[in-house]
Amino acid sequence: MARRTTIEVDDALVREAARILGTTGLKDTVNSALKSVIRAQHRRRLAERLRTGEGVDFGAETATAARTWRSG
Repeated sequence: MARRTTIEVDDALVREAARILGTTGLKDTVNSALKSVIRAQHRRRLAERLRTGEGVDFGAETATAARTWRSG
């Protein structure tokens, strides 16, 4: 679902974000930036789960390696 809206944005920030993201146009840049924020949060959550072992079944063969990796 998409919606139309009017917002005030900082042109310099949009230009810099577009350069970093390799996008053109405000809509493409904003959508790409939002996706990037969401992906970054998913990566942080996964890294935390791997760090703590919470919700991760390493199995018997990798249990020792997992403990070593998390304590490193």
